[in-house]
Amino acid sequence: MKILVIQQKMIGDVLTSTIICEALRKEYPNATIDFLVNSNTKSVITENPFFDHIIEFKNEYQNDKKAFYAFLKEIRKSKYDHVIDVYGKLESNLITLFSGASKRVSFYKWYTQFFYTKTIKRNLVPITNASIAIENRLRLVFPENRITSEITRPKIFLTKEEKEKAREFLESNGIVAKTPLIMISVLGSEMRKTLPFEYMAEAIDAVVKNTEANILFNYIPNQEKDARTIYNLTMPKTQRHIHFDVFAKSLRGFLAILSHCDALIGNEGGAVNMAKALDIPTFTVFSPWIHKKDWNMFEDGERQTSVHLSDYMPELFLNKSNKELKKNSLELYPYFKTELFIKQLHNFLSKNL
Repeated sequence: MKILVIQQKMIGDVLTSTIICEALRKEYPNATIDFLVNSNTKSVITENPFFDHIIEFKNEYQNDKKAFYAFLKEIRKSKYDHVIDVYGKLESNLITLFSGASKRVSFYKWYTQFFYTKTIKRNLVPITNASIAIENRLRLVFPENRITSEITRPKIFLTKEEKEKAREFLESNGIVAKTPLIMISVLGSEMRKTLPFEYMAEAIDAVVKNTEANILFNYIPNQEKDARTIYNLTMPKTQRHIHFDVFAKSLRGFLAILSHCDALIGNEGGAVNMAKALDIPTFTVFSPWIHKKDWNMFEDGERQTSVHLSDYMPELFLNKSNKELKKNSLELYPYFKTELFIKQLHNFLSKNL
């Protein structure tokens, strides 16, 4: 049997969807399993043993119809028996259709259901602490009565060489294991997913005062200016603990450095999911428009903790649609003052460092 799993979204979505491949490997141990992802997310799933091949969806397939059609023909030639489309957008609809697979599964949408032989309706309420994101993905493989018994965590696999190289890199920058090391996810993927800069700076000040830890900033190159702004808002004593220019030049390098951290703190996003997949404790700050129950994977209030403005001011969210919350997230964020969650942050640090 040949199986294709499709997930063309961001890093966090791709990483979370690896549990589908793991579930399939358990269910069909002799099958060939391929995982189709966008090229820029490939590094997060390298070395994963639960699928046989990574199929890259390159940028040119989105921009060049001829290139996309050539790609579809290659998919056809692969003769898949079973396709699980986690993405569920036009590109993956067509990939699924062109595969010619006799079994084609995806999440239910009334306008695309005809592409598939089976569709699954997403549950809106979690039944475990794994989160809706985990549970709904498992529904693409298992019947409802098996979901709770088949819960598994996404995992990242690093080589010994990658970890050792990261350790040497940290030591060359004066960062040694005897001092706690904390990664700060200072910025979200967009401003609507980013705690106000001054509040983040206050949180970092509190972390350093509480732990005397070394601090690394997680940001991508085009966010450097904003990350520097947050750095400048922290107290001078805090700045002496921040290694602003110590960062990896690749995603695999970042993962290897993250594996040496004692905790990750900051905005919800891919870095949080990666930390959890490396079994690193996380303290996550959710955007006002993101439903915490969708992505607070395996939260236990100790190693994995998260906060949301609705935890403190539920009245701001009464009778508000997700569309309204997303539109007004920048107006809601100023209410999310550091003082609201500082006690929980201190508790998290005391339990994990």
